[in-house]
Amino acid sequence: MATRELEVAVRRRDGVAVIDLVGDVDSAAEAALQRGYDEAAGGGGPVVLNFSEAGYINSTGIALIVGLLAQARARDVEVRASGLSDHYREIFEITRLADFMTIEEGDGDA
Repeated sequence: MATRELEVAVRRRDGVAVIDLVGDVDSAAEAALQRGYDEAAGGGGPVVLNFSEAGYINSTGIALIVGLLAQARARDVEVRASGLSDHYREIFEITRLADFMTIEEGDGDA
């Protein structure tokens, strides 16, 4: 399977930082994901991880998200997820990630 290196872009809407994830969330995504989170969390307010353009999330990607959730908890930052396909929504529920973040409908623009 060809991989797409993760690109992140942070945008703000109504006091919420939205991190648009474009590409694959895997071991190669660690630096980009961390940069995006640091930028988003630095502005205060909730952070939304927008997965609508994420093509693939593997177990290492899940572990990276768990790491971000731990950082967020330590900084008292609310993290939400949006744009998850039905498949990845189910994985977030099975792995219990959904217990630690709100899963929103849509792509973070609602």
